Amino acid sequence: MAPPLELRACALQFLLEPDPAAKTAGVAAMAAAHAAGAWAVDTEAALAAPEGVPGRPARPELVPPRLVGQRSMATVEGRAMLVHALTHIEFNAVNLALDALWRFPGMPQDYYTDWLQVANEEATHFCMLSAHLATLGFAYGDFAAHDSLWEMVEKTRGDVLARMALVPRTLEARGLDAIPPLRAKLAHAGDRAAAAILDVLLRDEVGHVEIGNRWYLHLCAGRGLEPVSTYDELTVRYKAPVLKGPFNLDARREAGFSEAELARLV
Repeated sequence: MAPPLELRACALQFLLEPDPAAKTAGVAAMAAAHAAGAWAVDTEAALAAPEGVPGRPARPELVPPRLVGQRSMATVEGRAMLVHALTHIEFNAVNLALDALWRFPGMPQDYYTDWLQVANEEATHFCMLSAHLATLGFAYGDFAAHDSLWEMVEKTRGDVLARMALVPRTLEARGLDAIPPLRAKLAHAGDRAAAAILDVLLRDEVGHVEIGNRWYLHLCAGRGLEPVSTYDELTVRYKAPVLKGPFNLDARREAGFSEAELARLV
């Protein structure tokens, strides 16, 4: 089925797609077609939010974070549980990028191009992790997972400023802190292939957080808001999680956090 010629409408179409393989292939095709100049971006269209957002498969079972289970690196199954958790995060990340792309009208065209790039890279991450999971004898959906990332996407669906503040530059930025120790665990357990995949994830996630930071600052400037105090107010209003260290300050600096913000973390 040929996708529509309007990029945001197409993003919504693939956001609704429940099959991970079809979703990720569709995002890759959408990015390639847009790079070739095939589609326009209607920045002003107010698209109706349908039921079934986001599209997702019947499995994995979604449970509270405390019920996801322990991940021992001493066994293949334990390593697979960790890789599965990362695979699920990347699947949610594809959906959140598509949601950021279609949901908010009235942004500059570069905003939509940025989030298409994020969606395409997250889809690549999902495919890499899913393929590695198969080498361990498992598939996406074989273990339970939690939905904390998408819960904040839902909370911030009414305001693009809150979305940029609390999803890419808060929850996704936690990946900058979490990936290095996870990579070390996998490498120590002898899973060098998984460690190499996490190197790619960290490199790309720096860029994704930078995109969130850049558009957050753009929106603050447009609304005449001071970024740091506004962020504090948004974290309280939307009940964002309290950040706890250790923090990857070098990666956060590269991703566009100011020295004042980094000093607050320390």
